Amino acid sequence: MNITESIRVAVGALTANKLRSILTMLGIIIGVGAVITLVSVGQGVEKMVTDSIQGIGSNLLFVIPSDPEGSSGGGMGMGSSPRSLTYADAQAIADPLNVPDVVAVVPESMGFAEVIYRKKDTEIYVSGVTPEYEEVRSFYPEFGRFISAEDVVGRSRVAVLGQTVLEDLFPEGAYPIGQVIKINQVPFKVIGVMEEKGGSGFGGDEDNAIFVPLTTAQTRLFRQRALSGEYTVSAIYAQVADEERMEAAIDDITELLRARHKIKFRDDDDFTVINQADIVSFASDIFGVLTLYLGAISAISLLVGGIGIMNIMLVSVTERTREIGIRKAVGAKRRDILLQFLIESMMMSLIGGLIGIGLGFAGSQIVTSLAENLETAVTPGAVLLATGFSMAVGLFFGIYPATRAAQLNPIEALRYE
Repeated sequence: MNITESIRVAVGALTANKLRSILTMLGIIIGVGAVITLVSVGQGVEKMVTDSIQGIGSNLLFVIPSDPEGSSGGGMGMGSSPRSLTYADAQAIADPLNVPDVVAVVPESMGFAEVIYRKKDTEIYVSGVTPEYEEVRSFYPEFGRFISAEDVVGRSRVAVLGQTVLEDLFPEGAYPIGQVIKINQVPFKVIGVMEEKGGSGFGGDEDNAIFVPLTTAQTRLFRQRALSGEYTVSAIYAQVADEERMEAAIDDITELLRARHKIKFRDDDDFTVINQADIVSFASDIFGVLTLYLGAISAISLLVGGIGIMNIMLVSVTERTREIGIRKAVGAKRRDILLQFLIESMMMSLIGGLIGIGLGFAGSQIVTSLAENLETAVTPGAVLLATGFSMAVGLFFGIYPATRAAQLNPIEALRYE
């Protein structure tokens, strides 16, 4: 019996018991659909996070304070370490004689503050920045204007709102430009509203922020100073001219700040320089493992489906014992019987896999429609992985029933009732 004839016989056997065949394939259908859906969601989340990190700006280095003794709250927040970064550190990094590969530097002083507008009172993330912030972070006003150099020099009480803040503080349709809000009881005039940005690479909502001049934030809102008396900053963003010069810039910044902070040779740094590319790579690795984990969990249902196929194939061998005896009596060889049942098992897996692919596509589209800013990515690799695994399951769990059928004694099979 050739393969074509074996396929024809297998199709006939499956269609003879349609409901049983469909129920048997259900495990494979659900398994393949779950694998494709969950893998596509994992890849979509990975893409969303990496795009968010890259959307912070291009070729960026993040310099943040850290406490080598581990006794204070440094990092991206309002650290109280006596050796915090200062505005003078940012100016030193911006000097091309010190760090020639850096083309722009933005210091940032950040924290939460009470914000009041008329009868609305809330606590919002406030960031003191310089005019270069919008270029370095690729974050621009949708209307109005951003903070200017004159605002920084004059310590002006002006504010630029994020989209979330605009929605929270102002009624729908209200024009915020020129309105006065109070930040920690200090009045600020609204001069602009930023475009919608979304989540930042560090896990916050950048739209839920208010931007004020750096000098104003330091003198009127936060007033944090180092032991030297200089105003501290929470972070320094340094934009490098070329991606290939990132490591050289990191070395120059590290050497410069160690010298400025008088850190001895064997002592730990009181700051950390983070490469944006490293953040992207780290995030990709994490979500790659997460995607693999989700796929492995969903693949368990494929194993359950495979056990169902083996169970039904064993039943089928028992039901068709007399048929097997007749085939052997008229000249069918063991390999013919083996091939016939293997093909039947693999066909159930293949058909179930194809239906599961459609279910997986539908599931990924449903997740995309329900989750804002998430675009699932159904890749050919995920489809081939799920389909190939389902075929392997059909082959593996079909071997025992097919072998059992092939080993039946033809005389005993003919006598079976």
